[in-house]
Amino acid sequence: MEKFSILIANYNNGKYFIDCYNSLINQTYENWEVIIVDDASSDNSVGAIRNIIRDDYRFKLYENTANKGCGYTKKKCMDYSSGDICAYLDPDDALFPNAIKYSVETLRKNTKIVAVYSQVMFCDENLIVQKRFNKIKQIYNYNYFFNCPIQLGHLFAFRRKVYLKTLGINANLKSAVDQDLYLKILEHGNARFIKKPLYKYRLHARGISQESSKENAKISFAKVILESMHRRGLKKINNKKVPNTFNNHEEIFSLLDYQIGYFYRLKMKIIAIIQNF
Repeated sequence: MEKFSILIANYNNGKYFIDCYNSLINQTYENWEVIIVDDASSDNSVGAIRNIIRDDYRFKLYENTANKGCGYTKKKCMDYSSGDICAYLDPDDALFPNAIKYSVETLRKNTKIVAVYSQVMFCDENLIVQKRFNKIKQIYNYNYFFNCPIQLGHLFAFRRKVYLKTLGINANLKSAVDQDLYLKILEHGNARFIKKPLYKYRLHARGISQESSKENAKISFAKVILESMHRRGLKKINNKKVPNTFNNHEEIFSLLDYQIGYFYRLKMKIIAIIQNF
């Protein structure tokens, strides 16, 4: 039975962790571990989390000696883990009971795919389900796929052996860390979409993906996309030259404007359906 590593990078989200914890101990799949790395939280996160996990050997808590940022902390999570399959879970979010089970079974049945991901349910601050995030869908993975616009998201479970073939998580990134990981993993194979809601995403004012941090996230995402273009050896996209250096995020996103067109999206949908068969 494959071991599954849930990776949690925490910063000042200890007050929400009880919901995350309860969703993990109620998983129907049994062979898992949870790696938590706290990024020098300024609240009582460490004490709160330690009190919740207590002596449960499945949970391991580590602490950064200073605040290092999201990329560094998520990389440490991966370094400390030992699972055959890994996935990140934010400490203020939660999983549905069959999340790990469905992820493992889908990877087991499809040995050629490198990762799986699922439908995501948006929740309010109390983690009460509000609606499904309807942009997540089956992707057609190829050299010009950059997950822009967003089509792939949580719960993204990937094979460790594939991760080890990549450059790994960029420890210098403060945001767009997950997007960077997705693109690196997908350069080694296809992903399969699980058409079930497996992930609960909590919407609250302090969330890292909220309005106040969107501009910085755009810049980071654009840099991640440009690095992917260079990694893949792309010189032109849709007859536009790929810049050698990063100037601004508008320049990068303008290279991908054609991907939001109706006919392009229809083409990708047809290809994804064919690929599924």
